[in-house]
Amino acid sequence: MTKTLIPLFADQLSHELSSLVISNPENSIILMMEVEAETKTVPHHRKKLIFLFSAMRHFAKELEESGWAVDYVRLNNPENTGSFASEIERAVDRHDISQIRVCEPSEHRVMDMIMGWEKHLSLPITITPDYRFLATHGEFNAWAEGRKQYRMEFFYREMRKKTGLLMDGDAPVGGKWNFDSENRKTAKGDLFMPTPLSFEPDSITQEVLKMVMEHYPDRFGSADGFNFAVTRAQAKEALGHFVKNALPFFGDYQDAMLSGEPFLYHSLLSMYLNVGLVAPLEVCEAVEEAYRKGKVPLNAAEGYIRQIIGWREYIRGIYWLKMPGYTEENALGASRALPDFYWTGETDMHCMSEAIGQTVKYAYAHHIQRLMITGNFALLIGVDPKQIHEWYLAVYVDAFEWVELPNTLGMSQYADGGLLSSKPYASSGAYINRMSNYCKSCKFDVKEKLGDSACPFNSLYWHFISRNENKLSANNRMSLAYRNLRKMDEAYLKLLLAQAEDFLSRLESAEKKYF
Repeated sequence: MTKTLIPLFADQLSHELSSLVISNPENSIILMMEVEAETKTVPHHRKKLIFLFSAMRHFAKELEESGWAVDYVRLNNPENTGSFASEIERAVDRHDISQIRVCEPSEHRVMDMIMGWEKHLSLPITITPDYRFLATHGEFNAWAEGRKQYRMEFFYREMRKKTGLLMDGDAPVGGKWNFDSENRKTAKGDLFMPTPLSFEPDSITQEVLKMVMEHYPDRFGSADGFNFAVTRAQAKEALGHFVKNALPFFGDYQDAMLSGEPFLYHSLLSMYLNVGLVAPLEVCEAVEEAYRKGKVPLNAAEGYIRQIIGWREYIRGIYWLKMPGYTEENALGASRALPDFYWTGETDMHCMSEAIGQTVKYAYAHHIQRLMITGNFALLIGVDPKQIHEWYLAVYVDAFEWVELPNTLGMSQYADGGLLSSKPYASSGAYINRMSNYCKSCKFDVKEKLGDSACPFNSLYWHFISRNENKLSANNRMSLAYRNLRKMDEAYLKLLLAQAEDFLSRLESAEKKYF
């Protein structure tokens, strides 16, 4: 009997995947591959590799228990050729394959590869839609058509209407679509911080951990204390734990940052969503149910649901609408190399040390740490957007190109010139001081702008504003910054810019004396 080959990728770990739903286990072979080429696209964090390989192996076991035939190629298999294309070719030779059926991949690069298989292998290939997302490509493209700028808020409202989440008929619950103005409280150090649910590595995970450590002894990131969920059952437990213990305070404190508190009230569910262990509508319905039962306030439920059916779906739409050229966007002409301390966390700037240090340890930082600490600093000093994009893609366990690239180039670095975001997310140290307690433990004084003890973010902010005046001064949301720039005493501005230039020269010095 001829067979259908069904390749599954690391972020397709769902029994509801369209390529599986329409297939018959009796005449299908599922192919799952751990390949060297994918581990080297960027230097992925070791915890990310452990998570993906362990989750893949657990999912393969579930498939086999459900009656599927699984051809699983391990990274350390001596016959592993190291790439998707060659492993699919080998699988076709091993089995009596008459056709290939694959659910559309999440990344443009992999889609291009699939499109080339049909001619190379002389086999028919069917690409099935990924129904795990709530908006189809056609729906997003229709919404985007004719718009010069894309704004998530308007797309989000359409998604609320489509899903019925937090709706009273045709109107939003509470009379407003967005409660973000209530979600900017600063966290205090004496708040009770629930910890995310953790899972003891089983024998499969232990084997993967050992393999990754042996195969990548010098790779970025600590593997110590790996405790992520690696099965759907565990991911569902993590969802229930978040909704019960952290969601009630998520809205209020979602933008807050505290030293020594990497998680606060965040869910850490994005990695599970992005590989398919839990589904977006499933997560949002659990959040809505908690609100309807009076267990969480509306600002928390709405803020969390907006991140998933609003921002997550919107980002995916932007990615597929603008690829492949989106990776080359650089509207501000930024060209500086990414500083070495992004890979170590060894810096006297406490906010950067905290955000990068926890990234090294956990492969995790929440969205404000990514946007307003590491992203803001890269924006202010003018890092090449492709370099900071590749860093984010490498270091975070939840990072896949479709979600990370628009967030980095569009939201964080304004490299698309305002297509995605209405203004650059640039700030001085004042924002960091308002939303965190980082500045209290820093060598630098956040209130100082000049001198050796001054917070580097302060002079760098005005350097960014000044050097980009021709490109940004016409932006209405930047008008206050440029009014303040023009009112600034000329001599004082020169001192500020000289301070920033001195910092930037030391950043690039051969001695690597950053501060």
